[in-house]
Amino acid sequence: MTSKPLPRRRDAAASRERLLRAAAELFADRGFEQSTARDIGQRAGVDPTMIARYFGGKAQLYIAVLQAEDSSDAPADIRDRSRLAGLVDRFGRQGPGAILPAAVRPYDDPAAQAAAAAALQTRLIDPLRQRLAHEGEERPDLLAELLVAAFIGVVISRHAGTFEHLARATTADVLSLLDGLLGAG
Repeated sequence: MTSKPLPRRRDAAASRERLLRAAAELFADRGFEQSTARDIGQRAGVDPTMIARYFGGKAQLYIAVLQAEDSSDAPADIRDRSRLAGLVDRFGRQGPGAILPAAVRPYDDPAAQAAAAAALQTRLIDPLRQRLAHEGEERPDLLAELLVAAFIGVVISRHAGTFEHLARATTADVLSLLDGLLGAG
């Protein structure tokens, strides 16, 4: 009597978590557009068709990644030196993450772009706008967006390595220059 092997039992929660983690890594490394469902599934060790089953599609997986990050990421007033230092250090080690590239090159998928824009608004622009309004700045909405755009440009350019001196600069050097540029204190 030969026994058939028992079918492998799926752990949906573990598979979903592995997909989220793999997607977060790939979106941060390559961006939304260059991360394929196949690559995400392969990195997670999960059939890529499970992305549709668990999330509805790649755009919804991206949104789930942003929501997972959002719960662990406090909004950041980039004029607050300690918050700025934390962001410069984090982005220096991990790259620009999943949302910053959307500010420079919009995603083709409207749902993914809207999610990235909302995350940028909540995490970076709103805290700065509130501070600027409280300080009596005449155009806090515009200035907040301008300062965040400058910050994102520095982070992405540093990561890309296009500007030799910026790419080689220490976090402390970048932070001290950003302090002046952003008016941090």
